[in-house]
Amino acid sequence: MYRFALSFREDMHIENLRIALFNYISAKQNHEKFLILIDDRDKEQNIDGKDQEILEILQLFGIEYDQIIYQSENLKFHQQLATKLLMDKNAFVCFCTAQKLENDITQSYDGTCKTLSDEEVLNNESPFLIRIKRPQEDITFSDIIEGKLSFTPDEIDDFVIMNVDKTPTGTFAYALDDLMYDISMVIKQNRELPNTPKEILIRKYLGYDKEIKYAHLPIILNENGKPLCKEDDLFNVKNLLLKGFLPSAICNYIITMGNDTPKKFFSLQEALTWFDLSKISKTPVKFEIEKLRQLNKEHIRNLDSLQLSKALGYSSKEIGDLAKIYTHEDSTLEEIKLKIDNIFKTKNCEVFVKEFEILKKIAKDAPYHKSFDDYKAYLMRKSGLNGEAFFKPLQVLLTGTDSDIDLSEIYPHIKNYLGEIIK
Repeated sequence: MYRFALSFREDMHIENLRIALFNYISAKQNHEKFLILIDDRDKEQNIDGKDQEILEILQLFGIEYDQIIYQSENLKFHQQLATKLLMDKNAFVCFCTAQKLENDITQSYDGTCKTLSDEEVLNNESPFLIRIKRPQEDITFSDIIEGKLSFTPDEIDDFVIMNVDKTPTGTFAYALDDLMYDISMVIKQNRELPNTPKEILIRKYLGYDKEIKYAHLPIILNENGKPLCKEDDLFNVKNLLLKGFLPSAICNYIITMGNDTPKKFFSLQEALTWFDLSKISKTPVKFEIEKLRQLNKEHIRNLDSLQLSKALGYSSKEIGDLAKIYTHEDSTLEEIKLKIDNIFKTKNCEVFVKEFEILKKIAKDAPYHKSFDDYKAYLMRKSGLNGEAFFKPLQVLLTGTDSDIDLSEIYPHIKNYLGEIIK
């Protein structure tokens, strides 16, 4: 069983999507189920509809899942196992609450609460946390990407598992949910590595002896070489989609990042046949938007023309074919849609104003011409125009812009819409 966990408080960023994607691929390759774990422990900070947004994005990327789990539904289970740890003396009540420590910066947790007698605990009415006892020996495990790792008891310490409000910490909740759903591998970000030995310790104290495999992915850097963060709006998956990057291209790029793939252009279904998680680089990888743009061009060209047309807000194969021509210069649906929309908008020519009006009037009444050469010859003959005084107004009339473009290349795709274009 594999799982992808994401908090209600988080947007779907590239790092999150990479984790979801690698979990999905690994689950498919190993013929195991894939769960979505929604971290909604903090009800006060939950955002309405955020869970649906997460699921819709996963669906857009073709990431199928077998079950959705809401972490808050397991609260009783978390509390019961915290009680068991207390009863087994593997955890203890701590009155050094986070609020108390924050109010008195000179105070720090010093382990005193671990030595309190049962009577002292019962007679103390102050708010309390629950801490788990640090291990007596190193916690060692193998990571598919990082290799063999070891953490000393001092690095793990007596960490908190239950908050004052009787809700579990993230480390405790994830450790128990992985136990509860019989998770076989956890793929997560490298920055979460310090929590892994703690999760292993929790399950060890509870007598769970199944080995869960781990893979910690290196961080992704922005183009300035700094760790990706929420302020990097371009790397918010929703923003990338709004800017016209295709899910297939984003998937393609994510899989190639820090990975030696057999080819640069591929589909998610193709990646299922050869993807190897162990070959992901240990070093941080830079997110380069230009590389994504180039891949996006290829994926746009590879789309079915009718499907591409619909993605741009139209409904004919000809418009899809036309859109592919614009990938010579443009890389996203947003850029291409602007060019297509310009073709159908009401137009004005700032230069050659008189010539434009003459050409527009003739073009409105022009008969159908199969080839651009015949169409051009007809307009020239009727208008008496030639050279730049003919071609510049014609470019504006047919494309909505006076920038150079090969009209003979786009004409076959717009000739059936000339009545709508010239208005």
